Amino acid sequence: MKARYFTVDEANALLPVIEPLVGELLERRARVVVSRQTLGAVLDDYHSDVGGQSATEMAAEFGRIEKLVERIQSYGCVLKDTNSGLVDFLAEMNGREVFLCWRYGEPRVAFYHELHSGFNGRQPV
Repeated sequence: MKARYFTVDEANALLPVIEPLVGELLERRARVVVSRQTLGAVLDDYHSDVGGQSATEMAAEFGRIEKLVERIQSYGCVLKDTNSGLVDFLAEMNGREVFLCWRYGEPRVAFYHELHSGFNGRQPV
């Protein structure tokens, strides 16, 4: 698949579509974390039968999370962190490739970073 390049305006225009999907992803992820803590002893015991309803529901939740990740990335952006809802949009700036960077809860795409610097290298657009 050919890489899609975004302008800041294009990335911001996509936020009304992406933001609710990322919000749902974060909610589902939080439920899985709670389920994992609840089922911890059972899941860690390799001799136990983990085919119960709670484990089945947790596995189904993982499947829904995977579909959300695929749907989010189908728009051409890259979901970088499922813990914080960090999404990058490939862009060209001053003749070089960068990522426009948005995190769930931010009102707009207002930062970018070099391809290999990550979130800590964010700079205002």
